[in-house]
Amino acid sequence: MLYFCKTESSSQKTMAIITLTSDWGTSDYYAAAVKGTILSYLPDATIVDITHQIEPFNIPQMGFTLRNCFRCFPKGTIHIIAVNTIESPENPHVVVKVDGQYLIGTDNGVFSQLLDDGRFEEAVYIDIPQDSDTFNFATRDRFVKVAAMIAKGEPLSSIGPVRERLNPGGVFCAVARGNAIEGVVIHIDSYENLITNITKGQFERERRGRDFTIMVKGNLYTVNKISDSYLDVREVDMVAIFGSHGYLELALNQARLASLCGIELSASIKVVFHDANEEHPNNSLF
Repeated sequence: MLYFCKTESSSQKTMAIITLTSDWGTSDYYAAAVKGTILSYLPDATIVDITHQIEPFNIPQMGFTLRNCFRCFPKGTIHIIAVNTIESPENPHVVVKVDGQYLIGTDNGVFSQLLDDGRFEEAVYIDIPQDSDTFNFATRDRFVKVAAMIAKGEPLSSIGPVRERLNPGGVFCAVARGNAIEGVVIHIDSYENLITNITKGQFERERRGRDFTIMVKGNLYTVNKISDSYLDVREVDMVAIFGSHGYLELALNQARLASLCGIELSASIKVVFHDANEEHPNNSLF
């Protein structure tokens, strides 16, 4: 079967906003092929690249990135999620509607990371044929076709049967054990600040007014204060804040924490809470 792109006539123009989030990088043809196929179906579509720099197969990083921006788009926006798109009986291709937005991707846990309390309006399996006889480019050959159907006003019931529940997000959640919270770095931004999977709500529930020590790389680097701003500490000192995303963030004031301290994605982060009069490490970096 030859791959074929369909183009609408001018009388069938459909306006749509379609976003792309992937782990493709920018040196290959993947993003261009998908964009070209979208425009072949929907010549007037607005295509927005959220990012193509997700670490390969990193579902938590994808969840963090998309969670913090997809609701900023107008209702009716279609979001194509292209990370780890291999389909299986346990991880099917699905469409999820939430807050008036449409999310298309593989139910490998990422959807549960995007949703508040797991709530969504509608979810369906993708049960339509794709436009090629190969199965290694589902984003181009299947997800785009689904996006075009949604943009043209077709109901989700025409795409596939109802999916009642979504797969849990798994490792995205930090774990509270005893007097500690154990989390990981889920994102390193362009300033090399570390965003963890420890939420402000979880931190305050476990803290209960107690002192604490945030430990990075064992107890090699520590901080025992939550600040309001990077500038609350001296230049090159470590600072801990809860950013607008709601997660614990660690940074160096006017320096690059990740490379300077040799910290990578998935590095462990531990918050230890101290009872009254208990000794604990002082704030330190070097």
